[in-house]
Amino acid sequence: MTGPTTAVVLAGGYATRLWPITRHRPKMFLPLGETTVIDRIYAELEGLDRIDEVYVSTNERFATDFENHLEDTPYDKPRLSVEETAHEDEKLGVVGALEQLIDREGLDEDLLVIAGDNLFDFAIEDFLHYFDRRDGPAIAAYDIGSRERATSYGVIELDDERVVGFQEKPAEPEGSLVSIGCYAFPGETLSLFTPYLEAGNDPDEPGWFVQWLQDRVPTYAYTFETAWFDIGTRGSYLDAVSWYLGGESRVADSATVRESAVSDDVHVMPGATLVDTDVERSVIFPDAELECTTVCDSIVDEGARISGFDLERALIGAHTRIPDDR
Repeated sequence: MTGPTTAVVLAGGYATRLWPITRHRPKMFLPLGETTVIDRIYAELEGLDRIDEVYVSTNERFATDFENHLEDTPYDKPRLSVEETAHEDEKLGVVGALEQLIDREGLDEDLLVIAGDNLFDFAIEDFLHYFDRRDGPAIAAYDIGSRERATSYGVIELDDERVVGFQEKPAEPEGSLVSIGCYAFPGETLSLFTPYLEAGNDPDEPGWFVQWLQDRVPTYAYTFETAWFDIGTRGSYLDAVSWYLGGESRVADSATVRESAVSDDVHVMPGATLVDTDVERSVIFPDAELECTTVCDSIVDEGARISGFDLERALIGAHTRIPDDR
């Protein structure tokens, strides 16, 4: 086994628990310093010689968003591959979309699949080297240390490094080791997507496919202990920003900060204005204006204007005015 030569980045849409911040942008486009969540993946794949092609898989609803984003990036490998659906409300699910992409693009070699809303701190190349040493599919796994939190993910049971049990979002998980949405499939297993779907199995979550697959093909888990963030909530995004900033703050040169205090774990973007404002563990988007306020554990989107109103654990949408004096 020589490892994958094709990669698929699963590019979904808006995160309901991050609404209204993701109302006008897929969550993958949320900034991390000078980059974005999905651009970190693009950049790493771009630098791997063994990856010949990168397909960005999305549906028609979000195709324009990702096409425009790709046009503004310096990467040569990624190209959009759009699901073909007969109706706007028809959903193939992630597994169904992967099967269609494999057929549409004529893929028959080893395949790397990564969820685009993932922020992880292991090298993709290391994961591929692990896959090379195994005679079967491999998934990346992380111990989140909480069985309660594990109910939101695919929970893995191992015998040494082999997957011997997989529960997709169980109500009572038997452990806290979870799949993070990074998979490597040998070329000869790609044909198994079709019989899986034809048997009426769940077409949405990849974890259901892994649960079905591990009973038929030896499947292995690459475990890591560094950092992983599932970008889907205010808290998880702010945790990711704090980790990325390394406990420091980042204030754009074009931002205006007067009589204000900016604590650690804060990102203030270009054109933002802070006057008589204290900010702690928050993200302030471009051209937002904050005056006579405190902002804690919050996200304030671009062009918002907040005056004399304190924010804690808040999500403030673009161009919101508080108070609304228009």
